[in-house]
Amino acid sequence: MDKTLMEEIVAANEARAAFDRFLASLFLYELKDDQIERLAHLEFERDGSKVAQGYAQMVEYLRHRNRATAQTLAVDYAHTFLGAGTYDHVLAPPYESVFTSKQRLLMQDARDGALAYYRSEGMDLPADNTTPEDHLGFELQFAATLVERASDAAKNGDIERLRELVSKQRSFLQFHQENWLPEFCDAIDQYAQTDFYRGVANLVRGYLAIEREVLDGIADALGIAGPECEVRSAWMDDREEADGDAA
Repeated sequence: MDKTLMEEIVAANEARAAFDRFLASLFLYELKDDQIERLAHLEFERDGSKVAQGYAQMVEYLRHRNRATAQTLAVDYAHTFLGAGTYDHVLAPPYESVFTSKQRLLMQDARDGALAYYRSEGMDLPADNTTPEDHLGFELQFAATLVERASDAAKNGDIERLRELVSKQRSFLQFHQENWLPEFCDAIDQYAQTDFYRGVANLVRGYLAIEREVLDGIADALGIAGPECEVRSAWMDDREEADGDAA
């Protein structure tokens, strides 16, 4: 396989993995004062993309920061993503199940599907974890891990493993991110109380666009372009069969 192509894949993956983990942190944790200060001085390419638009919104909001900014953002985080202070409807919970199940409930098929992908790579969440596995933060961390493992495969010249990982990235993007994140971002736009988190929604939109473009390009270069299959566990199919028999 062409050495230049492998070097290009590794270079692109380094930036992608870092962006994935940064995005994950925005949904897993409230921002601290030191993070706010770093983001306020963020340098980014103003190329008209959704990522650039998102960063511009975030930086502009933080340009007016004061001693209360961390608390204001914490309140918006709790309101938008945790539903704090609301009682009659869902806002923008960062869980795939809520946006893909008819009842808009947690711990539905999407959670099981995400877990099947994690376990296909020998990964699982800690035994004491109480957050559903289809939380966007976990999904983004998993995406970053796939990217990092693909880089290792490219560096080691393991083309078959690289192809496997690129295929899995495309599949995970299709079946567990593109299927719900656009609606999730729209919900953030509707319910967020600050332009900071509306900017975060645009980062996610930009993430989807970048991932699709980059992964399709890599797949084409590796000769594996085309539709991807969904990763499923045997127990998922067994359960669906049992549900069908019960119906």
